[in-house]
Order: sequence, then structure tokens, then C-alpha cells
Amino acid sequence: MSDVNMDKLHEFVGKMLGDLGAANSVATVRVGARLGLFEALYEGGPATPAELAQRAGGLAERYVREWLMAQAANGYVMYDAKAKTFSMTPEQAMVFVVKDSPVYLVSAFDLAAATIEGEAKVEAAFRNGGGVRWGDSAGCLFCAVGDFFRPGYVNNIVQNWLPALDGIGERLDAGAKVADIGCGVGFSTLLMAEAFPNATFVGYDFHEPSIEKARKHAKAHGVADRVRFEAVTAKDISETGFDLITTFDALHDMGDPEGCAGNMKRILKPDGAWMIVEPIAGDAPEDNLNPVGRIYYNASTMICVPTSLDQEVGLGLGAQAGQAKLTEVIKAGGFGHVKRATEGPFNMVLEARH
Repeated sequence: MSDVNMDKLHEFVGKMLGDLGAANSVATVRVGARLGLFEALYEGGPATPAELAQRAGGLAERYVREWLMAQAANGYVMYDAKAKTFSMTPEQAMVFVVKDSPVYLVSAFDLAAATIEGEAKVEAAFRNGGGVRWGDSAGCLFCAVGDFFRPGYVNNIVQNWLPALDGIGERLDAGAKVADIGCGVGFSTLLMAEAFPNATFVGYDFHEPSIEKARKHAKAHGVADRVRFEAVTAKDISETGFDLITTFDALHDMGDPEGCAGNMKRILKPDGAWMIVEPIAGDAPEDNLNPVGRIYYNASTMICVPTSLDQEVGLGLGAQAGQAKLTEVIKAGGFGHVKRATEGPFNMVLEARH
């Protein structure tokens, strides 16, 4: 191929080596997290492979040695060639050890593995134009998704997102009635319930296994007396009179988000607010050709679009729909006012009012 620019080719191959190295780290990171290797290394301080193997509960040293070298090559742990020990910096621990850190990303590796597990079903959908039912593409996709979003919710829902809504904080303190739409396994619902003990909450999701887990979480957190979970689609919710409706990273997954919006307007009090948290995205495709967009577009191809296309209407918004398209969908449901209340590096928060 005489038209190949060798400098550009070498640059591209270099990028591919980095990408393939990252892809091959998925399995080793997940194994290390499950075996407690990251935690043992950080909390116990610098260690040789033999010391870490013992510290982590008597694991096989040979495997631990190879794992440590892999993580050092990844840049996920540090290696002291003179002392022949491995260690972790506080910054590395924020990603791999501290579960409530805003940048705890171990669950992202679980999510990546779930997309590989569901590859065959999504490929079939490419051929037939159909969808893949939520939860069916991988053994516990909904668990991985819940765990992936949890750190962002822990660090933002109460601290940043709800305070950005006009007057909602005061109403929650006074005892608001809240519906959490697409609540999944209930992380978002329970975080709000614990922060606002005078308010009552109903979490809705169309996926029965998620609701079962959410109910168990509510009992474990001791809030089942004012938090309940129901398995129902957003369009079929009949209860009304909500002061606040929240939808976290779920509207774009729905087959009929316009129908959802119409029902949200019906069940929301006239002076209430609907908070829609969605992945951050620009309105033009080229605005999203960046590291965050890369993650979301790939996840959307394997999870969000197939999920939507499996449902009634099957609008297939995708995880990078952008504010303009989302606003169009929300207003199609009858809302007159939609604005961006706040945003972060991974999410935008829209506020819809009658």
C-alpha cells in the first residue's frame, strides 16, 4: 500500500497497543479486586509478591507475582526495582480501593466484562434489527450498571444535584413525596431517603430482579417504612401527587421516553419538579469524540440502544443524545420548561417543570 504514511501508521499502532493493553487488564483488575489484592497492597503498604500473597489470605505467590507485574505495567500499582516491592499511591487507591471515592472505577471493569458476555446477543440484533431485553445480555448486567453509577450518586445526588433544583431541598426537608423512575437496584432512592428522613420515596423499575434487590437493600438500611419499590414501567405508574420525580441515567434507555415524559407530567404536582440525570454529551456528534464520549458510545452500542429497541416504540436515543434532543423528548410529553440545572464531568442534570 504505497499511500500509507508510515509515521501515522506507527502512531496509530502505538495507540492500539495502549488500547489492547487496557482491554487485557479487564480480567486481571477484576480478579485482583475480588481477591482483595488492591486493598491489601494499599492498606498494608509496600510488599513483595510473597508478602502480598500471604497478606491477602494465603494466595499462590506465583500468580500474585505475575498479577503485580501486570498492574505495574498498567500503571495501576508502583514498583520499586531496588527494593523489589510493590505499592499503591493514594491516587491509585482512589480508583481501585476507596469504594465511596467519586472516581472509584473497579465496577467499570465489571461493566466492560458484561458487554463482552452479551456480545453474541447484540451481534444478532445488528443483523435482525431487534433489541436485547434489559438484564438478558449478561448474567448480572444490572448489578454491574448499579455498581458503576453508585460512586457518582454517592458524591453528587445530595451534595450537588438536588441543591441545584429551585426550592426542592426545602420541600424534601419538610417531607416531600418522591418517585425515583428507573431506580434499578435502589442505590439512588436509598441515598435520598437517608439524607431526607422526613420524605417518602417510591422507586419504580420495569426489571423485577432489580426491584427484588432494591427491596432487600431498603430493609438492610432500615428505611422500608418510608421507602417502597414497585416493578412497573414508567408509562404505567398510576400513583400521583409527587413533589419530585427523579430519573438517573435511565431516560435514554427507555423504548418510549416521550410516553414516559407524558406520564411524569400527569403524576407530578403542578408545582413539582422532574430531575433528569443523563450522561454528559454535546448536541453534535463531533462534540462527543472524546474519552468520556468514547466510553458512553461503546456502552450505548452494547447496552442502551439494544435495551431501548427491545421495548415498545424503541426510540433508541442512546447514551449520547445531548440536551437538545432530550429537551425535545421531555417537551413532547407536555412539559413547558426544561433547563440544565447543573453538570459534572460525566453527567448533566436537567430540571423539567410544568
